[in-house]
Amino acid sequence: MAHFAKIGLNSKVIAVHSVNDKDCQDASGVEDEEVGKQYLEQIHNYPLWIQTSYNTRGGVHINGKTPVRGNYAGIGMTYDEDNDIFIYPKPFPSWVLNTTDAQWHSPLGDAPSLTEQECLKYAYQWNETDQSWDKIDMRPELVL
Repeated sequence: MAHFAKIGLNSKVIAVHSVNDKDCQDASGVEDEEVGKQYLEQIHNYPLWIQTSYNTRGGVHINGKTPVRGNYAGIGMTYDEDNDIFIYPKPFPSWVLNTTDAQWHSPLGDAPSLTEQECLKYAYQWNETDQSWDKIDMRPELVL
């Protein structure tokens, strides 16, 4: 099964469709993205389709194969044509895109690590105003 993202205005993903393998194969029986695009164009009368891989996340194919376009496309994501990757919406204005893993990263890098015990109580949350990682208490307040 192959998957294709339907691309709308401003390169936004507006749908993702699956296509049977036989509908993506050329005359020699080899999967060909163009054949899949033409199939979808004919059925949906819509011209903009980009193949995506269900098994690609963060620039890595989960089965060890070659990753396809950074991430599996989803509605609301953007197709970055210059880098040939699908990207999530930018979470904060200060974050920068790493095109290798097709992910947004804070200017400080990843959040600090928590110990196993701390993970039960706390998490880190990005503070855009202070450009910092804030440790927050995740435990619900006790109601008496």
